[in-house]
Amino acid sequence: MRRLVRRFLGSVVALLSLTGLPYVVYLLLAKVWNPHGSPADKRRAEPTVSIVLPTYNEERIVENKLRDIVSLDYPMAKIEVVVVDSSDDDTREIVREFFADREAPELTLLEEDERRGLAPALNDAYAAASNEMVVKTDCDSKLAPDALREAAANLADSDVGAVTGRNVDVLGGSDVEEGYRDVQATIQTLESHLDSTLIFHGPFSAFENDEIVPIDPDSIADDTELALKIRKNGKRVVFDPEIRYKEASHSAFGKRRTQKDRRAMGLIRLLLQHRDMLGRYGLYGGVVLPFNWWFMLVSPWLLAASIGLTTVLGLATAGPLGLIIPSGISIFTVLGSRDKLGPLQSVYAVFDTQVSLLFAAVKLRRGEGSAAWEVDEELRDVYE
Repeated sequence: MRRLVRRFLGSVVALLSLTGLPYVVYLLLAKVWNPHGSPADKRRAEPTVSIVLPTYNEERIVENKLRDIVSLDYPMAKIEVVVVDSSDDDTREIVREFFADREAPELTLLEEDERRGLAPALNDAYAAASNEMVVKTDCDSKLAPDALREAAANLADSDVGAVTGRNVDVLGGSDVEEGYRDVQATIQTLESHLDSTLIFHGPFSAFENDEIVPIDPDSIADDTELALKIRKNGKRVVFDPEIRYKEASHSAFGKRRTQKDRRAMGLIRLLLQHRDMLGRYGLYGGVVLPFNWWFMLVSPWLLAASIGLTTVLGLATAGPLGLIIPSGISIFTVLGSRDKLGPLQSVYAVFDTQVSLLFAAVKLRRGEGSAAWEVDEELRDVYE
């Protein structure tokens, strides 16, 4: 019995060590190197801009989004807004009315008769975008006034083909998402200084028009896929924390699964599709991608195995008292989903992301995953 316990305990320690070691190395590297801001050679620039806005039944919030766009600190005469709409409500009528008496910015409205999914809609919108810098943003986000100027400054560096920014204020008050975004910002800043970052964010991503290539029509990680392909074609893709936006998010465990699991499915699928990049493309394929492979594809299963083995070990040695382990994890999850863990919220945020990645892997194995996005009416309330 003691030998069995030792084996179980050794297995648990080994699994936990394997799970945590890459994160420790990455965070130590960030601590020692302590990179800040964007690595781009930022210079003042004022290119023409195409703002791509995909819409689906956004009648409650689209006018506020358009007001957000026209209030940006940038010459409106240099901006076109490309709206690609597949709504069956009054979204496109509101868009037309908003631009009816405006000389600038210019509107290009692409009307879809049927909903095909986000990726095909974006491919059409990117093809219609005529200006030098193309910015993709979401209806359910708010941009800082200087977002376009900061993006343009990054793209003025001839080595940089795309840039994304940071969610500086999680609308709706989700401490879970706030904690995760803080960790993610640290990681993405480090990755950008190493070479390039992987994850690009829907609320704000900017691309050189000449670098845009078609994305997979079935993609559910469209912004990250486009950035990855731009890096594959030779340009760096970076994260700049000075590009600021706001996006709403849930804290409740069940609601986060709807919001986060789909994103996780898209990222896992993308990594698998482009596995040929591992070990290539400088430190992007040598360090950045291997870490993200570990975080998204390996670590969630190791964590699940560690919890399972620890539970079995507890039951074998302490009987019913061994249930204290899954009970403790359940309490941790409940408190974390209610933003009640104080300084441990960041730890819970990473744990919550691992749960999403595990669920996403299972769903992908079942053949789930749609390019069409669902409207979250509860989050829409934040933007009205």
